[in-house]
Amino acid sequence: MNCKMKRIVIVGATSGIGMEVAKMFLQNNYQVGIAGRRKERLDILKNEFPENCFTEVIDVTQVSATENLLKLIEQLGGMDVFFLSSGIGNQNMTLNPEIELATANTNATGFIRMTTAAFNYFSHNCGGQIAVISSIAGTKGLGAAPAYSATKRMQNIYIDALEQQAKMRKLNICFTDIRPGFVETDLLKYGKYPLLMKPKKVAKSIFWAVVKKKRRIIIDWRYKILVFFWKMIPNCLWKSLSIASQVQ
Repeated sequence: MNCKMKRIVIVGATSGIGMEVAKMFLQNNYQVGIAGRRKERLDILKNEFPENCFTEVIDVTQVSATENLLKLIEQLGGMDVFFLSSGIGNQNMTLNPEIELATANTNATGFIRMTTAAFNYFSHNCGGQIAVISSIAGTKGLGAAPAYSATKRMQNIYIDALEQQAKMRKLNICFTDIRPGFVETDLLKYGKYPLLMKPKKVAKSIFWAVVKKKRRIIIDWRYKILVFFWKMIPNCLWKSLSIASQVQ
């Protein structure tokens, strides 16, 4: 562990993976700024770790999110790592446009809003690390969840583009793209999912991926194998498969 006290901002820390990751960094004596939509959830962690936990209510779908992020950074006295865990996802076999648009609003518009805010902050403050939770769902278009898989693919490409821009501008910004599979969180509270992982185990893998500044990580060897074979399936065959459509 680096003996220098590091400052990390975690957006999406009120539940699931984000909350477990926040606990990991708090337990390892980082200065942690946590954010999410539910103040009462933020207060739980603040009360548990009063000395090194700072909070701010942030909804990534709102324009005010950027201003509130800067307020949280100010509370921390700066930011070394920005970690984005906010995201939603639903299967949508009826192609309800409200579900698709809500997913895009959080996973695309909200994602861009927060990552560009972090990028611009680091570009003016000697650099830093941007880490995001995307998904293996971005590997191929999933008919059962069109907006979800599309926005996750967008996130993968967007981080690649930001990395290239950082190199072009000679900025000291590094990136970590974290791609979990199915994790036992509120996001998957409906239905039965294969290869389901526990949030605490996933959080531990994420913690070390961020600390070691891994560029890209797929969590769990089983998902690494799955993604390897997914990539090999030709599009003409992929469109005939019923991936995840059996999940209720």
